[in-house]
Amino acid sequence: MQTYHSLEQWFSWMDDLSAKDYVVIDHFFQPEMYAEIRSFFLGKLPNFTEAGIGTNADNQINKNVRGDFTYWLDRKRDEQLQPFWNLVDEILYMFNRYCFLSLSGYEFHLAHYPSGGHYDKHLDQFENRNNRMISVVIYLNEGWQKGDGGELEIFERDETSFLVEPLAARCVMFKSADVPHAVLQAHKSRFSVTGWLLYQPSAVGRFIG
Repeated sequence: MQTYHSLEQWFSWMDDLSAKDYVVIDHFFQPEMYAEIRSFFLGKLPNFTEAGIGTNADNQINKNVRGDFTYWLDRKRDEQLQPFWNLVDEILYMFNRYCFLSLSGYEFHLAHYPSGGHYDKHLDQFENRNNRMISVVIYLNEGWQKGDGGELEIFERDETSFLVEPLAARCVMFKSADVPHAVLQAHKSRFSVTGWLLYQPSAVGRFIG
């Protein structure tokens, strides 16, 4: 099977994710894919909508909790992102094949945190919907420097936390139900591709044990 990343890389990343509940990967996008997705992102900015919290009828806008704007991706509509969708297929295959998961789908959006935007500490699960297994964030921020804000704060099992700088082409994957996290206030626009790998609750697999 022709893959975007080598099996050795995937095995290392999956080992880290299994042991720590999260993994940080630099240069996850190669330059060509990074440039294509960032260009697509910038072209869609006029179509972004303010993000809410909760699902469906429970969804509400609360800027005190969350201050980002999103554009939900659709594989059929956004077919110009086919290399990205192929990479998503690879991610699903690797977790299902080597971690014995029952991932059955995914959902991704583009996320823009304007200056002042943040997201309070939370888990990537809902009370009435709990099929998000793995969260995936890939940053599209060129020239990010300390002081620009927008870091991802990850809270570990011992309740300590650390910050992940949102550097260009950096990817963070973590267990959606187990890793509390927050986005610190951005002081300039912060761009990312953010998504979730979905599973069938009746067949969780050994990976999260």
